Amino acid sequence: MMAIASKLTSIGIIAFSFAIGFLSLYYFSDLTKDEKKKHLEELLSQIINFVLLIWLGKIILNISGFLSDPLSVLAYPSDSKAFYFAIVSIAVLLLYKAKRKNLHVLPLFESFAHFFLISSFVYEFIQFMIKDNRYAFGQLLLLAFLIGVFFFLRERIKVTILLMAIVAVWSAGMIILGFMQPFVTVFGYLMAPWFIVLVFVASMLGLTFKLRKDDT
Repeated sequence: MMAIASKLTSIGIIAFSFAIGFLSLYYFSDLTKDEKKKHLEELLSQIINFVLLIWLGKIILNISGFLSDPLSVLAYPSDSKAFYFAIVSIAVLLLYKAKRKNLHVLPLFESFAHFFLISSFVYEFIQFMIKDNRYAFGQLLLLAFLIGVFFFLRERIKVTILLMAIVAVWSAGMIILGFMQPFVTVFGYLMAPWFIVLVFVASMLGLTFKLRKDDT
């Protein structure tokens, strides 16, 4: 019963954090009312897809155990590998929709950045203030800084550059925190150092390419 209660509490905290992220996007975004509705619907759809992909990843990565005892795999909490699987899968899905269905991903990414920063901040705030998780403090400071940067610069520089810079600073901050504490997490999922470094390198390469392209 304690394990079930703990799991439900974790889900409740994530759901509350997401709700605040959606409300913040609705009330503080510069989008028109119709654009807000469209982006919120698309984000909600992709979040549902992401959750389903985490479950799919958990099954695929534990296929032998699932075939022999499905309930044991489904009942076991998803690990970071399933989280990575969902990230890669959702990226491929968005790329497909951008190419085949003409989805304008850049405005959606801007809305996602807004949603992610706010909901992550709320999640880490709850972890630090209510759950007494001292490891959440570093991320709380990092996210507070990034939220300030996002809102201050979003009307002053190109969205593409801003988003890649935020990803680069976020991943760099997570790498530094990884040296200062035993682990770092995103919504409770452990982030492996190699994954964060990969995100940092990719964002830095993209940012460098974009800046050089704009200079030519």
